[in-house]
Amino acid sequence: MSVLATLLERYNIHEYAFDETFDIDGRPRPQYRALVEKLAELSADELSYRQQASDATFLNQGITFTVYSDSQGTERTFPFDLLPRILTGHEWELIETGLTQRIYALNMFLHDIYHEGHIFKEKVIPYDLVASSRHYRREMRDVDVPLQTYVSICGTDLIRLPDGEFAVLEDNLRVPSGVSYMLANRQVTKNVFPTLFNNYGVRPVDQYAQALLSTLESLTPHLENPTVVLLTPGVFNSAYYEHTFLARQMGIELVEGRDLLVHDNVVYMRTTSGLKRVDIIYRRIDDDFLDALIFRPDSTLGVNGLFNAYRSGNVVLANAVGTGIADDKAVYAYVPDIIRFYLDEEPILQNVETYVLNDEKHREHVIANIDKMVVKAVGEAGGYGMLIGPHSTRQEQHDFVERINANPRNYIAQPTLALSVAPCFVDMQVEARHIDLRPFILSGQRTTIVPGGLTRVALRRGSLVVNSSQGGGSKDTWVLYE
Repeated sequence: MSVLATLLERYNIHEYAFDETFDIDGRPRPQYRALVEKLAELSADELSYRQQASDATFLNQGITFTVYSDSQGTERTFPFDLLPRILTGHEWELIETGLTQRIYALNMFLHDIYHEGHIFKEKVIPYDLVASSRHYRREMRDVDVPLQTYVSICGTDLIRLPDGEFAVLEDNLRVPSGVSYMLANRQVTKNVFPTLFNNYGVRPVDQYAQALLSTLESLTPHLENPTVVLLTPGVFNSAYYEHTFLARQMGIELVEGRDLLVHDNVVYMRTTSGLKRVDIIYRRIDDDFLDALIFRPDSTLGVNGLFNAYRSGNVVLANAVGTGIADDKAVYAYVPDIIRFYLDEEPILQNVETYVLNDEKHREHVIANIDKMVVKAVGEAGGYGMLIGPHSTRQEQHDFVERINANPRNYIAQPTLALSVAPCFVDMQVEARHIDLRPFILSGQRTTIVPGGLTRVALRRGSLVVNSSQGGGSKDTWVLYE
């Protein structure tokens, strides 16, 4: 048996999931041929050595995340698979165009719902659905934001359906995370496969931090050299590594709420040489914790008076307050209609079929078929508050039915979809694992999408949950020029 055949001995071509690497006859797709040829040259021991070297790099560089569900709050290195996922230039062009269309429409939606409300008057989306979301901020009514850009940083989760088409699974518009792992994955992969990488024609992602800084600065076009800071909740946040990484890459200050103060509706940063005015805050804190005078009074993470400074136009927050309404999973179901309403265009990227459970017919259908459904709480993230019907017990299904009936607005459901699969090196073998893709969209005076993203991997065999907090990992995403 050849080296490659030995490595792929446990690799199954899925009948119901799109295989990113092999076609239905087991032949490598064109963009993967060189990678598969490289695998044919490597033994399992050699791959294991490179995997261990990669893991050591993540450990030594402190590339970690915190698992909140772990009773000990364990900080872990981010699981990394060394085999890259590869997208062609044509595939990326479709993704880039579709995501640009989507972020443009979502920004128009956010401006409209906090101002004239045309979309309610035309009955495209129910007002009650929006107003009942816990992410809707009445404080943002008639507040103008720079360039009418509410969402400057977005991470949208894409999946590949069994027919090979891409679909949007959800939009992350509040404080999307993961981009630092995209950049770290690229650095590690370059070291693991240096010659292969150099010969593959992969588009770079290293410019992300500067693109982010340019996007933030573009939100104050009237200022030269504005002062930008990154506001973090602190070392106990699960994404603290990313906060420090991005601040360092952009060359800006990383601050906590205690480092800032507001005087006469102007925000200042405490420095060793005195107070320094702050113009733009890239905040990695949820709305609830930004300002104890307006939102949660028990929060010590934010800055008292910040919202009034923001409302007065004296400081820019990115993303804007109140953007979370657009990534409410019930609002997600209406995004195709939102695109049609504001842009008079058909969505380029499709949604996954979604049942909104405060609709009685939808609710009855979902409860009758709950063993086949994925049920999600509308305001949760990270794989929490979710039921995967086919992988659940009858008791778990019963519990979810009770929760749905008690608060149907809080849940949506989608059919259980087979995410596409890609090869991963697991237990000295190359096996198929389900994956998704989170590209990062930057929106200011123009829209920028760095060609790549965080490919998340469900490392457990048969699992569809790719979240790192639930046993998932990641791999590098190569977008080719052609």
